[in-house]
Amino acid sequence: MPEAERVEVTDDTLMADLSDGRTISVPLAWYPRLVHATPAERRNWRFIGVGQGIHWPDLDEDISVEGLLAGRPSGESQESLKRWLEARK
Repeated sequence: MPEAERVEVTDDTLMADLSDGRTISVPLAWYPRLVHATPAERRNWRFIGVGQGIHWPDLDEDISVEGLLAGRPSGESQESLKRWLEARK
């Protein structure tokens, strides 16, 4: 499994450069916590598992390279997202 080596989050896209030379790009809409994050929160990430995943500590969000490659959007329930959004107010 390739590892993430570089990550970029724009207003509408999450992109990751992988160790095998690929760049994967997915819609930010797949990850509601990233959609609702501030630009500073989106920039505050770190690799987990030596590039096997990406963690955003301010958002309590983890995204695996495996999930990105499989095309899996966030599995968070609407109820969980609603509670998270309420707690941010």
